[in-house]
Amino acid sequence: MGADRLALIIHSLADIAAVFLGLWILLYLLEANQANVFVDFVRGVADWLAGWSQDIFIMETEGLRVFFNYALPALIYLAVGHGAAAWLRRL
Repeated sequence: MGADRLALIIHSLADIAAVFLGLWILLYLLEANQANVFVDFVRGVADWLAGWSQDIFIMETEGLRVFFNYALPALIYLAVGHGAAAWLRRL
């Protein structure tokens, strides 16, 4: 029972992290107003979540650079979070 709850928490945290990263990609590509409080908050959270992966991909097209530098950590958070949750559920 405790392992299932921990698995649910890990699974949910991975999903939330991926949503913030995906939302920032979407807001950036749609050229959302950077001065907006909500956009600034999403960018801050996404920057914090993807801080370890910044500038892995250096491209001349800014949109592609943002996409790859934020999509990679989103995929990693999903894979690790869902994998860890599945492993805990088997215990």
